[in-house]
Amino acid sequence: MTDLKELKRPGGELASRPLHFIWMVDCSGSMLDDKIGTVNYAIQATIPEMLDAATNNPFAKLLVRTLSFSSGAQWVTPAPVSIEDFVWSDLSADGVTDMGHALKLLRAALDIPPMSDRALPPVIVLLSDGRPTDDYKPELEKLLAMPWGKKAVRIAIAIGQDADLNVLEEFTGKSELVLEAMNRDALVKMIKWASTAASMVSAPAVAGSDSPVTTLDMEAVKNLSAARSIGSTSTADVW
Repeated sequence: MTDLKELKRPGGELASRPLHFIWMVDCSGSMLDDKIGTVNYAIQATIPEMLDAATNNPFAKLLVRTLSFSSGAQWVTPAPVSIEDFVWSDLSADGVTDMGHALKLLRAALDIPPMSDRALPPVIVLLSDGRPTDDYKPELEKLLAMPWGKKAVRIAIAIGQDADLNVLEEFTGKSELVLEAMNRDALVKMIKWASTAASMVSAPAVAGSDSPVTTLDMEAVKNLSAARSIGSTSTADVW
């Protein structure tokens, strides 16, 4: 007899399944000027590529939204938006780093409902240049205990030398998925790569299979992380 819990687990038939892509951006005061400006530029520039990937993907409907956090946290995009209709709103920087508040909002968004149990594993990209100023651990533990929290593809981009790599690794669950961007060129490159990660988790693992791919090309991740100093030969260019 089939277990009822198995029937209710996240998943379902593959066709037309929603795929949620969430930008989770640190907007604390230390991100002011060059860092937040680069984030704004890079994410805006990736939208056409995300749109192309979605157009060529018959397995998923790509939905995008943005969550920012500093002194508190808020959804910049109040509800998930189709990539065809997504418009990036430039972020500004000020305040502290309330990552715990952001994780609480994220957790509420990944609950079922509002998330569909037919969705593909969401992709969450966290960008931060510092360390949390609030008690983030309880919210992170709750997030990782949720079905969609556990199944999500969680990527973190550490911006500059002061980013807390330990916290970001707790979020991703894998040190390889914490990418270190030490300058503008590296940050643009990593944001561009992360923006296409959605297409890696939205196709069947095997032809005829209902199981989506939930792993990333780890060799590509390692190569990208190793290139974090790309485009910079001067220490003046390092954050």
